[in-house]
Amino acid sequence: MRLLTRYVLREICQVFLVTLLSLTLLMVLVGAVKEAINQGLGLAQIVQLLPYLLPNALMFAVPGTILFAVSSVYGRMSATNELIALKSLGLSPMIVIWPALMLATLLSFSTVWLNDLAVSWGFHGVQRVVIDALEDIAYGMLRTHKSFNSATFSVTVRAVEGKKLIAPNFSLPSGDDSGPVSLWAKYAYLHSTPGSGKLTIELYDSTIDSPTLHANHPGRFEREIEVGPGGGKVDKSPAHLALYEIPAALARQREEIEQVEERMVALAGFQSFTGDFDALWGGSWKGDSESLRRSSFELYRLQTEPPRRWAAGFSCLCFALVGTAMAIRMKNSDALRSFALVFFPILVVYYPLLAFGVDRAKAGAITPYAVWMGNAMLVLWGTWLLRRVIRY
Repeated sequence: MRLLTRYVLREICQVFLVTLLSLTLLMVLVGAVKEAINQGLGLAQIVQLLPYLLPNALMFAVPGTILFAVSSVYGRMSATNELIALKSLGLSPMIVIWPALMLATLLSFSTVWLNDLAVSWGFHGVQRVVIDALEDIAYGMLRTHKSFNSATFSVTVRAVEGKKLIAPNFSLPSGDDSGPVSLWAKYAYLHSTPGSGKLTIELYDSTIDSPTLHANHPGRFEREIEVGPGGGKVDKSPAHLALYEIPAALARQREEIEQVEERMVALAGFQSFTGDFDALWGGSWKGDSESLRRSSFELYRLQTEPPRRWAAGFSCLCFALVGTAMAIRMKNSDALRSFALVFFPILVVYYPLLAFGVDRAKAGAITPYAVWMGNAMLVLWGTWLLRRVIRY
């Protein structure tokens, strides 16, 4: 029995590791090239990006790779009648099937961890590399296009001499709702400190123009701006929080919703008590109503994230279960054809159900655990197929 187990695991692991290495390398390179094109990164920044892109590539590669491995190995075993030989000896096919399911279970837990790592550590790591390289990116764009735009500022220049920007015109956020701030200067320099998330603009003979201020500043003048995601604000998007951070974020979000609801109840009571029915039915509620809607949507997103990541991770086990049973029934020794025949039904069934569950759960229309619908469907389908394989 142990000999059969080692044989099956060796065959699956060989196909899995070779395919995973090739697919992951391709996805990492594609991701690095995409970021380089979108952000204008150089070779040094691309090399720095690679570790942060690796978890994201593995997260997508592992489920498909385990499906390819089991479909190719069990398809070949079935086509060469190895399973029939086992049955003729009075042995159950589960002897050679359970090692693949155990491996897929371990990979499922690993994929959940990779998913969590990719959307938190990996995402923020990519952002840090891009931010730290912003000075080089800006100078590169200004030399070639005489203009540069980012989420936090934009600048146009007449020319660039080394590090000197000739006749620059900056447009910066004001920090309030008064509108953008425009800065003109005879010349200027850009400086960034890696890890700070800030960019320093050093201006000479400058003019400041905003809706609330117009002033000339002879000589040297510095302006520091936040260039991190969201203008230097910490990214609190549920999609980029680690799993251990979500419970605290949920508690804060529920508290915020309670405060808005209490304020709305108090306001309604006051307006009713004072007989101010015009205000009670008027537009004064729009601000709180919109705030409550946004807070509720954020709460639904936070509630959906943990089950979504676990469901995505355990797609490995679901894929392996269906892939093993279908490959045995089809008896196809061609690895690519066997994989295509197995993957097409999964593509049609699993991913639409996952997308529907995530979309409706984030909207608050259904329970967050509905994201498991695709997994449940594959488990039922795979179990039914596996019973028929064992029986017949």
